[in-house]
Amino acid sequence: MRELASQAVAEEETPVRRDLTYIQAVTEAQRWALETFPEAIVFGEDVGLPGGPYGSSKGLSREFGERVFDTPISESAMIGAAVGAAMRGLRPIVEIMFADFFLVALDQVVNQAANVRYVSEGRFAAPLTLRSQQAATPGACAQHSQSLEAFFAHTPGIRVCLPAHVGDAYELLRAAIACDDPAIVLENRALYPTKAEVVLGGPVEPIGGARVEREGDGVTVVTWSRLVGEALAAADEVAAEGVEAEVVDLRWLSPLDFETIAASVAKTGRLVVAHEANLTGGFGAEIAARVAAECFWDLDAPIERVALPDLRMPASPLLHAAVFPDAGKIAAAIRRAAGR
Repeated sequence: MRELASQAVAEEETPVRRDLTYIQAVTEAQRWALETFPEAIVFGEDVGLPGGPYGSSKGLSREFGERVFDTPISESAMIGAAVGAAMRGLRPIVEIMFADFFLVALDQVVNQAANVRYVSEGRFAAPLTLRSQQAATPGACAQHSQSLEAFFAHTPGIRVCLPAHVGDAYELLRAAIACDDPAIVLENRALYPTKAEVVLGGPVEPIGGARVEREGDGVTVVTWSRLVGEALAAADEVAAEGVEAEVVDLRWLSPLDFETIAASVAKTGRLVVAHEANLTGGFGAEIAARVAAECFWDLDAPIERVALPDLRMPASPLLHAAVFPDAGKIAAAIRRAAGR
């Protein structure tokens, strides 16, 4: 077996700071990978000369030549090729244009990539990264609006992360690429235009680890991806009413940092879980179940869940706004948990 890549790239050049959009941070993480790993390749639909459907690979084809290339429109072929290439020593980074399109290639993800270590008794690894964007924006319609993180977090053998901030778009993607396990990075296209200062270079983060985004002692709000910003806005809203909410960004669903969740619930005694995926079977149900089982005596109120209702996302912007789990709905759940 090769040495873990995360160990091999522990020492980096002096970091530099740049103002980047979320999508530019994704590009910089891929540029870093191509510079750091001679075995890294980037491929997918329109990632070569077009520079990616959303600009995620802009300029990389010119810089790295045939290591960045376009593929036919076949997600099953893309992911299958990535699994084989990874087993033979390459480090593929594959863009799936919409996360909804994973569904035509689930066999390659669940039955193949996730099983490489197990069925080979550790003789092979599959250091491949599958990145995509998901969730709803007004007008996107039902076939381009699903949040599918629970599908993948359910599957042993796959790492799953959902960056909520520009800096994490860079750091979590680097961690995923450096890992010798298959990793799925689910971005949110609504965050692509957001901008912030990013530290480029430096040591690669280890896989896993939640972050407490806002401290409080009244109610714990556990969330990820775009709803981190909505939860922070909700926390500011209820703070004016005397309720201090603690907001936890999970960042990684696999591995899950349950210790951070448990510590926060022990402090606040109340829990709200919020995500964009449909309520039934969403990953929030797993968090609620574990807290109920392992932190029951810390709870002072029933667990509240905020999610998309069990429906297909409507294309109408007005209907979208009516069902989207926004800051107002999270604030209402915080008030219920706090008994207000």
